[in-house]
Amino acid sequence: MERQMKKSALTSRKSIFSSDIIMPKVLLLFAAISILTTVGIVLVLLEESYRFFQKVPILEFITGTKWTPLFADPQYGVLPLLVGTFLVTVIASIVALPLGLGSAIYLSEYAPDKLRSVLKPVLEILAGIPTIVYGFFALSFVTPIIRAILPQTEVFNALSAGIVVGIMIIPMISSLSEDAMSAVPASLRNAAYALGSTKLEVAVKVVVPAALSGIVASFVLGLSRAVGETMIVTLAAGALPNMSFNPLQSVETLTAYIVSVASGDTTYGSVGYLTIYSVGFTLFVITLLMNIIAGYISRKFREEY
Repeated sequence: MERQMKKSALTSRKSIFSSDIIMPKVLLLFAAISILTTVGIVLVLLEESYRFFQKVPILEFITGTKWTPLFADPQYGVLPLLVGTFLVTVIASIVALPLGLGSAIYLSEYAPDKLRSVLKPVLEILAGIPTIVYGFFALSFVTPIIRAILPQTEVFNALSAGIVVGIMIIPMISSLSEDAMSAVPASLRNAAYALGSTKLEVAVKVVVPAALSGIVASFVLGLSRAVGETMIVTLAAGALPNMSFNPLQSVETLTAYIVSVASGDTTYGSVGYLTIYSVGFTLFVITLLMNIIAGYISRKFREEY
């Protein structure tokens, strides 16, 4: 009996020892696959964009104000697409940032536990709605309301697309911001209450500054999601690359252009086809810069407890 117990213990130790050797290697493989996938995407973008810029001067691409790459007289100025993307993102941020932060403050500081356990999952359901449904919602519901108030609004317009993109990213901003606020120690709140602060003052002057790095990260993630949104802007904003900051007009974003060309009859390897990669690379650079800025702000204002 004693020998059998010793043998069983030895077998158990060997099993644990072998798992300690194998599992780190498996996890390293998973991490390597993620890194290699990212590197592969970047290399493809760089290679195909380099082919494009061999045929189109990069200065013309950056500074040009006309984007007609598939016309008989092609123009390759990406500024109209950047303006459309910027306009939709700004409108989305005006909608999402205050609503997302306000709902996060309520969930973190005001809502009872039972109510929070219901409201937060319900709010996060918005994140599970397919974006094409949001696009049809913008086109068939939001746009008619805007046109009833402002008759000069075009059927496809940046305002409708921006509002619905803002609604779509509210759950991301709200959930991440609420998580950051919930991580603030209760001792800070109690100290503020002991000094005579009101609940609103504690939320705005104590909790929000203490959770600022997490809140900024949620803002940037939400805005990056808005910049990269495809189906909503494709259905609601239109496909007309305007150099106009009028939200009532039709615009075309970077992502909407990629969809329109990728689903068309553009010849593989042509300059028109390569514009997909140049626009994709531009989008990649924008989101990368946003994340670098967010990382810097998060490190600068991070509070450790």
